[in-house]
Amino acid sequence: MTHVRHLPPRPGEQADWPAWADADLVHGYRSLGVERPWLHQVEAADAAWSGRHTVLATSTGSGKSLAFWLPALTATRAAAAGALLDPGRIETVSRRATTLYLCPTKALAADQLAALDRLLVAGRTRDVRVATCDGDTSLEERRWVQEHADVVLTNPDFLHFALLPQHRRWARLLGSLRYVVVDECHAFRGVFGAHVGLVLRRLRRLAASYGATPTFLLASATTSDPAASAARLIGVDASEVTAVTQDASPAGRKTFVLWQPPELPGVEAPWSSLLPADDPWATPLALPRHVTRGQDDPSPPAPDDVWGASAPTPTSQPVVLADLLAAVDLGVEGSGPLGTGERVVAEPADRPRRTATAEIADLLADLTAAGARSLAFTRSRRGAESVAATTRAHLEEIDPTLARSVSAYRGGYLPEERRALESAIRSGSLRALATTNALELGVDISGLDAVLIAGWPGTRVSLWQQAGRAGRAGTDGLVVLVAREDPLDTFLVHHAEAIFDAPVEATVFDTTNPYVLAPHLCAAAAELPLRADELDLFGPRTAELLGQLVERGTLRRRPSGWYWTHNEPASRLTDLRGSGGDPVRVVESVTGRLLGTVDAGSADSTVHDGAVYVHQGATFVVDELRLEDGVALVTRRDVDYGTWARWVTTTEIQSVDAQVPWGPVTWGFGSVDVTTQVLGYQRKRIPDLQVLGSEELDLPARTLRTTAVWWTAPAEVLAAAGVTVETAPGALHAAEHASIGLLPLLATCDRWDLGGLSTALHVDTEQATVFVHDAYPGGAGFAERGFALGATWLRATRDAIASCRCATGCPACVQSPKCGNANNPLEKAAAIRLLDAVLAHAPGPAPAA
Repeated sequence: MTHVRHLPPRPGEQADWPAWADADLVHGYRSLGVERPWLHQVEAADAAWSGRHTVLATSTGSGKSLAFWLPALTATRAAAAGALLDPGRIETVSRRATTLYLCPTKALAADQLAALDRLLVAGRTRDVRVATCDGDTSLEERRWVQEHADVVLTNPDFLHFALLPQHRRWARLLGSLRYVVVDECHAFRGVFGAHVGLVLRRLRRLAASYGATPTFLLASATTSDPAASAARLIGVDASEVTAVTQDASPAGRKTFVLWQPPELPGVEAPWSSLLPADDPWATPLALPRHVTRGQDDPSPPAPDDVWGASAPTPTSQPVVLADLLAAVDLGVEGSGPLGTGERVVAEPADRPRRTATAEIADLLADLTAAGARSLAFTRSRRGAESVAATTRAHLEEIDPTLARSVSAYRGGYLPEERRALESAIRSGSLRALATTNALELGVDISGLDAVLIAGWPGTRVSLWQQAGRAGRAGTDGLVVLVAREDPLDTFLVHHAEAIFDAPVEATVFDTTNPYVLAPHLCAAAAELPLRADELDLFGPRTAELLGQLVERGTLRRRPSGWYWTHNEPASRLTDLRGSGGDPVRVVESVTGRLLGTVDAGSADSTVHDGAVYVHQGATFVVDELRLEDGVALVTRRDVDYGTWARWVTTTEIQSVDAQVPWGPVTWGFGSVDVTTQVLGYQRKRIPDLQVLGSEELDLPARTLRTTAVWWTAPAEVLAAAGVTVETAPGALHAAEHASIGLLPLLATCDRWDLGGLSTALHVDTEQATVFVHDAYPGGAGFAERGFALGATWLRATRDAIASCRCATGCPACVQSPKCGNANNPLEKAAAIRLLDAVLAHAPGPAPAA
């Protein structure tokens, strides 16, 4: 444990039910145990009932759903009552108030449907028709929803691909639309958030064409400036949004532990095998003799520290650290770069640490054996499967029945599997789930004792959202954040103030991004021809972009507006979640059984020929990946290894949009083409990850047009840093890895939203260059943020590398879990000297355009 923080309990504050609230609904809530609502619920519900767009931004488990269902269902029941009083009027049939509920995941929609059913049964209200409708819904069920449902629960993807393009079939719903509920709206950030914002603008436009002006109700985790974020999402001025942010619900005491896995007792480890035994890029670091320091000083070493021997009297003389080490004959090098004295350590070897997933599995097994109900959040589908399997193996040795109470939950499962798992964890038949962030959002799983988080989830918003699962309903809870071997994780578990004392982030997205906006303009024109008086809805650059689309023949201009004249659906031009196209289906060759799906963008690296695919603990080997058919054929096979893809990436500058000189160093920002190709894969034995062999693959190259920030290091800067021709590739590569790991501190993203490239001589800049780019078509604003805060970002990167306790570089500082070059070459010491030389030319805290 590196830090323990006890978060105090919070008392609740209740209020009376609003006078306008439907009496049967109030009775239903009371029957379910809600005698009086919390004050924030009433404030948000009152604002919504008055017709104000409203965002409720409070903690996980604070009862946000009551705030939007109370006005929405009351409106529907009032219209139903009116129809009973005057059944002969036509408008009583067509204008029965409807509500459209949108959320990021199908799991959350299913959970809300179950909660609504419980409420309506408790309130004995049989006249409200509620249904989910998404890509899993059959055509017969979809027709019933179109014709009868008062409340439709779905997601933005269904809106984009089905409801809006076929809006005439949904005329009853759209023409009667009173409320649009956007749940977990903080999840709509980056490129995904921009897509969702444009889908909501298209929804508003079509609803208006049917005579409806719905009120938007948004539920969010605690974020910075929720009113501005909500307004930007739905396309209105912030003054039109009421924000309710004061949480009046009670909260139990929460114990929050920051945890760094222990060092392994040898040099063999998952990451060490990635480097050759005799690394030609590694520079031995001599121990600075001038650095001295008190031996019993628990604080991190720093420049010019003085080490002193533990002394019985205050008069003891300080001892030079180099002499002290020589005296005990440890025979090791210091970890700090020569002459700096930073983070000098006296360790017998540069030892790696246990993986976060292994540590999480141990903790999850201990908690389950102790009778706790727990969730373990992992960063990947592979991680969720691995944690669940390892936890079950641990518990099998204690009690086989306990092992059966642990499962994995992740994207890519079939709908019926997801529903069964959600029901099991709610009922208690499952005591622990290892999950991706698919269960981060909103699904009502009460009574959890502990939450384990394997690695920094990317934002403080997500961290607190996941942590909020522990101790829901006012009970005490335990949260453990376990650091991965990652520079950001290492930094955070040793700097608790960056987690607990820093404000949560604002949601960042840009709906005017032309790469995002263009396909939505085409989709809008296909739904109804775009008129000139509607262009402001989509932003100030809309007219210019429409002109470009007309020039390319994508749209056709007529006096009455812009028209889509192609046969194919315009909605197919873009994928809201950036997965790169239709998911690849994973099918068992012998039986034809559909096991699950994989995002198209990750298919090359996860279900290539020979890849190991894990599903609910069972291993399958891919026989053939048919990209043209979107199918990966697999065979069930028990294997003791996993597969890791190897790829190569090139970056080509297409335009320079901004440039700032730092003396001889140049900072740039602009458009780039990033071309990636999977070349092969390694088989590694599980669990020790020993490399068993490598195979080559023949897969097509894929090009991403995006935005990037870059900085150059001309020859004189390299020389000033003492970086030679031999060490330059490793220094640049190490700086690139660490800077990608640290940029999430400054931008609302995580390292998986980013990519990078470093080269000792780039063809476009003609100098040594480090690139960091957004991993989305058109960019997402992250690289631009890095450009704006260049000096701050680079200083944090330099400090993170220098503060790491290893000697020549490790996953906690300069190695990357997503490196396509097997983390080779890397040069830790040269990277620090290079960053020092670059920062010496910085004009201020950040470059200014």
